[in-house]
Amino acid sequence: MFSTRFVAAGAVACLVFVAAPVPAARAQAPARAAAVAGEPLTIVTKAGPKRFNVEVMRDDAGRSRGLMFRRHMAADHGMLFDFERDEPVTMWMKNTYLPLDMVFIRPDGTISRIAADTEPLSTAIIPSGSPVSAVLELNAGTAAKLGIQPGDRIEHPLFKAR
Repeated sequence: MFSTRFVAAGAVACLVFVAAPVPAARAQAPARAAAVAGEPLTIVTKAGPKRFNVEVMRDDAGRSRGLMFRRHMAADHGMLFDFERDEPVTMWMKNTYLPLDMVFIRPDGTISRIAADTEPLSTAIIPSGSPVSAVLELNAGTAAKLGIQPGDRIEHPLFKAR
C-alpha cells in the first residue's frame, strides 16, 4: 500500500497506512456527507456539457475517507479529489461499496484516462497511467452513458487556478 500517492476509493495514503474508521465513525458518515456542500462541475463532451454536483476533497483526511462506507450517490453527483500537484496516482476500492468510474484529470482540466466500472471492495490497484492532479469519481456506467471520454475537458475552479 505504498506509492507516491495511493488512493483507496479516493482515500490517500502517502507512505502511511490508512486505518479503517471505527464503527461509531461509520455511523456518523451519512451525517458528515449530508453536511458537505457540493460544488458545480461540468464535463464538456462532444455531445455537449454534462453537469454534476461534487464534493471536493482538498486535504489528506478528506482524501483518506473519500466515498468509503457509503451505499448511495445521486446520479448527478460525484467526488473530486485534488492532489495539489501533478503526479502519478494509484487508487483502490477497499471499503467502498459503490461501483465507480474513476476519471483521471490533468492540471489543465483534460481527462487523461477513465477506469470504468471499478469493482467494489477490491484491493486491486487502479493506476492513473500518467501524471494527474485530480480524480473525479462518478457512479459506475456514467462515463459510457454520457459519452465522457479521454480528451474531454473538466470545468471547475480547481483547474482555472493552475
